[in-house]
Amino acid sequence: MGLLRLLTLPITGPPRLGWWIIEQVVGAAEAELYDEDRIVAALRRLTAEVEEGRISEEEHAAAEGVLLARLAESRARRRDVEEIT
Repeated sequence: MGLLRLLTLPITGPPRLGWWIIEQVVGAAEAELYDEDRIVAALRRLTAEVEEGRISEEEHAAAEGVLLARLAESRARRRDVEEIT
């Protein structure tokens, strides 16, 4: 089986490399999207913006809902990872 993989490497190698790169990019994007520290910082900035009058209460409520949903998803993902290990 190893010899066959070696012989087909010129054909199968580039697609595998492409998928590996895609997996790395998606992993990095998800890590950033669900980083609890970033989400909490965004919630703080959002609160500051509404206090300074830059956004309305309605805009604040809508954006806060999105951020709180991401925070809940982040915590659920972390819990799932902890259960696996």
